Amino acid sequence: MSPLPSRLGRAGAACAVFGACTGFAVPAAADEDKVAFTVSDPRITESSGLAVSRRHPGVTYTHNDSGGVAQVFALGPDGRTRAVLTLGGAGARDWEAMAVGRDERGRPAIYVADIGDNLGGAWPYVTVYRIPEPETLRTRTLKATAFRFKYEDGPRNAETMMINPRTNRLYVASKLFTGAVYEAPARLSTSGSNLLRKVADSPPFATDGAFSPDGRTCVIRTYLGARVYTVDGKGRPGRSLTSVGLPSQEQGESITYSADGRSLLSGSEGARQRVYQVPLPESALPPSPSPAAARDGDGGDDRRDSSSAGLGLIAALAVAGGLGFLLVRRRS
Repeated sequence: MSPLPSRLGRAGAACAVFGACTGFAVPAAADEDKVAFTVSDPRITESSGLAVSRRHPGVTYTHNDSGGVAQVFALGPDGRTRAVLTLGGAGARDWEAMAVGRDERGRPAIYVADIGDNLGGAWPYVTVYRIPEPETLRTRTLKATAFRFKYEDGPRNAETMMINPRTNRLYVASKLFTGAVYEAPARLSTSGSNLLRKVADSPPFATDGAFSPDGRTCVIRTYLGARVYTVDGKGRPGRSLTSVGLPSQEQGESITYSADGRSLLSGSEGARQRVYQVPLPESALPPSPSPAAARDGDGGDDRRDSSSAGLGLIAALAVAGGLGFLLVRRRS
């Protein structure tokens, strides 16, 4: 658990000042807040990460912060726990984030980041655990694969871990006033340590983040708001796109995209916390498919390209035939 000093999320004046300094939108008004669901499981008291399932529609994963059992809770659309996944062989020193990605064989997998460091550099390395996302949801223990990480510029506190769905590459954002985004190697190793290299800046005191389902954008939140970024050609967080106001929460430490990528899910630590659904601004929405694309599917463009190529070939043959006819007439 790494709360911001003086709980700025509860102080309206401080929120306004801090938001102005960082460029974040002021938290949304209470009467505009839409509740996606309320976490009802009494065992979940420090929800510190959120991830939407790829295999199970309507399911959202979460986990507790520090000092608990190494477990992931699968929550249904009503907020009730549908299954508890225990990570066999994993520790839960200071879990701060999670994401759904793939394993080395391309199968859906759940990643949990034990990357918190309340002493700001006391731990020589941090760990991310991976378990397979099960095809059938039921309470069970799954063997965890552990990946150790070190920062290229020394240990630091962090609460944000994201995975680009296009590249399956992992990113960590530090929780500092001058925060940074770090990129993991393309292929993670279970032996030794994986080096995290700085590739971008992040907002001050980042508490969580996520990539959109299509990998076109990503979001990083703080206690006060969130900022959406473009994703560059290398799959990294790029330029700032827009800010998003988040509902006032007890200790907002989790965020992810909805399954359709058109809104954000914002969570908080504490018992029986609400998870809010926050619509994205128009500039951050995924592109809507054209009627033709929706009707034809992925093969539509290919068919049109093939037709165009066929017409071009016919035209070329017609021209060649005409020239041949003229040559024959000249010789005769």
